[in-house]
Amino acid sequence: MQSITISEAKQKLSELIDAALDGEEIIITKDNGLLVKLTPVVSVKQNRKPGTAEGLVTIADDFDEPLEDFKDYM
Repeated sequence: MQSITISEAKQKLSELIDAALDGEEIIITKDNGLLVKLTPVVSVKQNRKPGTAEGLVTIADDFDEPLEDFKDYM
């Protein structure tokens, strides 16, 4: 973990960003108090991989048959 003042952070921002991207935790302080933590944004979206649920989903043969409860409406 690296702790740095806000004025130092202004001068070394690109270096701090690179360090955070490499996994280092960067804490920026102001007036001897913790101010912010610089961390990389982790992409949540992953590329879709077709076929990963193969064999996990089954559909009944009569899935599209009218329901017994709705015969009066047919």
